[in-house]
Amino acid sequence: MRRVSPAVWAFVIASTAGFMAALDNLVVTTALTSIRRDLGGGMSDLEWTVNAYTLSFAVLLLLGAALGDRFGRRRIFLVGLGVFTFASLAAALAPNINALIAARAVQGVGAAMLTPVSLTLLTAAVPVARRGLAFGAWGAVNGMAVATGPLIGGTVVEHLSWQWIFALNVPLGLLLLPLARLRLTESVGPDNRLDIPGTALASTALFGIVYAVIRGNDDGWTSGPVLAGLIAGATLLVAFLAWERRSPAPAVPLRLFRSRAFSAVNVASTLMSLGMFGAIFLLSQFLQAAQGFSPMQAGVRMLPWTGMPMVVAPLAGMLADRIGGRNIIAVGLALQAAGLGWFASVATADVSYAAQVPALMLSGAGMALFFAPVATLLMSSVRESEQGVASGVNNALREVGGALGVAVLTAVFTAHGNYTSPQHFVDGLVPALWVGASVVGVAALAVLAAPRRSGVGTAAGTAETGRAVADVPAVLRS
Repeated sequence: MRRVSPAVWAFVIASTAGFMAALDNLVVTTALTSIRRDLGGGMSDLEWTVNAYTLSFAVLLLLGAALGDRFGRRRIFLVGLGVFTFASLAAALAPNINALIAARAVQGVGAAMLTPVSLTLLTAAVPVARRGLAFGAWGAVNGMAVATGPLIGGTVVEHLSWQWIFALNVPLGLLLLPLARLRLTESVGPDNRLDIPGTALASTALFGIVYAVIRGNDDGWTSGPVLAGLIAGATLLVAFLAWERRSPAPAVPLRLFRSRAFSAVNVASTLMSLGMFGAIFLLSQFLQAAQGFSPMQAGVRMLPWTGMPMVVAPLAGMLADRIGGRNIIAVGLALQAAGLGWFASVATADVSYAAQVPALMLSGAGMALFFAPVATLLMSSVRESEQGVASGVNNALREVGGALGVAVLTAVFTAHGNYTSPQHFVDGLVPALWVGASVVGVAALAVLAAPRRSGVGTAAGTAETGRAVADVPAVLRS
């Protein structure tokens, strides 16, 4: 029997852990009604079962990357995976809503530690010529986790219980822990000094901004806590930039943003998350609140969106050969924008499912074309020694974009509609989707600012990206 290569082990471990962390962003949304029935709590409490995870995840991603560079990426991956697994068990056993919220916050801490270092560990294990494929597959798996959250959550709630949404993480985590310990190779950053002031400034700045974004709709955007969060976050962000300019070992070297590719992919990732997270959040509720489907039925009807990556990703390689990874991402974002706009144009209280399918398929195809090559473009835009920082920055911006997306599209929704009737829901949904489509359209334009080919990465890796889903283990063998 042929020995499994370290590259395959690294891909399986990193992708599975990344899938778990990304899935928990939205998987709980379809379980909120069941959670309220069992644990009580008001609407604000239910929102915090989602937001507690998002907040701690987004705020601590840069710290997770920095700790990996300082103390060892495998070690921090193991600690993060252990924390995530333990917190998942605590969430499943939560006796009340406050305990659940606390467990979700700790889950976010674990996810923030394992996510940025997982991509760096994968980079170290995969041969240079195969990294485009590995990055593409890793990105596609994480994208599918976000999109399939409502389906998985709805199915588990309907056939088991909401507790199993979290309990299923436990056996996976317990399986991955010894595998990661035995199969991943330890590595550290080139400069293992920890920039404590810079990391603290970045984390607290993100906390203020993300907290204000999350609370803006409920407390009012001009309320004291929200304004304080925005002002303090912006002030600390300026202080962070000033510190990084003179720090001998900066947490985020600002020269990274001089790279057009690095800046473009981060702007595009932030805007894409804003549009996509907000749209999925509202569309999963539209199928239930306005059209009367159960959580599982709603998730199944999202399959034209969530299942398209399995069909489209293998084609991305052939397209990348012709037009390049940057253009693939731009086309993917354009398709996502078109899909959201199409849904907004056909949405009515009694719209048939057949009329929804083309819009869902367009959005799913666009998502696949975005997530498959985006990690390749990101990692090839920086030096290999800076890939951990690059991963932390990109994931933090995605999380901020996702939190902002839910807040912004919900604000648009509540300004025009409500949950009192299917028609009132549609009145709010349509303008929210148009906003989401516009934001994703701007993301498509932003990514075109990147150069056609990165000077750091390899063209061969980019060209192989789309074949990730079809033949990962065979091609990753060294």
